[in-house]
Amino acid sequence: MTPQLLDIHHGFNFRDLGGYPTMAGKTVRSHRVLRSGRMNDLSERDQDYLARYGLRLDLDFRSQAETVTAPDRLPAGVTYDHTPVFVDDETKISANIVELRKHYSTDPLAGFKNMINTYHNLVQEPTAQQAYRHFFDQLLANETGALLFHCAAGKDRTGMGAVYLLTVLGVDPVTIRQDYLASNNYLTGEILRMTNEANAGGTPELVATTRSLCSVTNEYLDAAMLLINHDYGSLPHYLATVIGVTPAQQRDLQALYLE
Repeated sequence: MTPQLLDIHHGFNFRDLGGYPTMAGKTVRSHRVLRSGRMNDLSERDQDYLARYGLRLDLDFRSQAETVTAPDRLPAGVTYDHTPVFVDDETKISANIVELRKHYSTDPLAGFKNMINTYHNLVQEPTAQQAYRHFFDQLLANETGALLFHCAAGKDRTGMGAVYLLTVLGVDPVTIRQDYLASNNYLTGEILRMTNEANAGGTPELVATTRSLCSVTNEYLDAAMLLINHDYGSLPHYLATVIGVTPAQQRDLQALYLE
């Protein structure tokens, strides 16, 4: 199915996870869990839209430096919760073109390699594991209204959060992967902007690596899944033993977010 795209005018990759069917015949509730890219450019109109949509909690997965450079703009009454997945932005999606030229101008696969390593770290780093545990704690406490979770582009740190949640809710792996890859459809403007910057006075290698940093691929998600399966047996076992989502909490989450 096509993801529910939110009508945001000054932001990108804003989606409602509602509508996805589960393997048990239920459906993820709408107006309960939202995912997005950065929120620093939201207009007053966008903020009013989110308030009317039911937004109650904004969970920000970005690093401290990212939040200082581009602080979220939120409607009154929305609680802000900063929960960094990484100490620094390992995805490099927030890096400016000067930084990218410095480190990524000679190897066309540098961006791809960085993203594979980043997805390993999304699984293994203690800060990531703690952030996703907190994500589930907030989901369990969110009895009414909508919780929104986001990073800079809404594709990697946010993407793995969506993979974890949809798995716990019982959505099938094919649909979960489709939701993950859908970020590419909603990041076309950002991808074009960043690759144009790289192309202006940059090298072909920089353009290639910038495109890798701006996108999601099956290979990135597979890097995380293969590591999880190798080290922990399966994604459900990883979520239960590392992230700590107990069977009782899984049932509670399904009661809260399925209909």
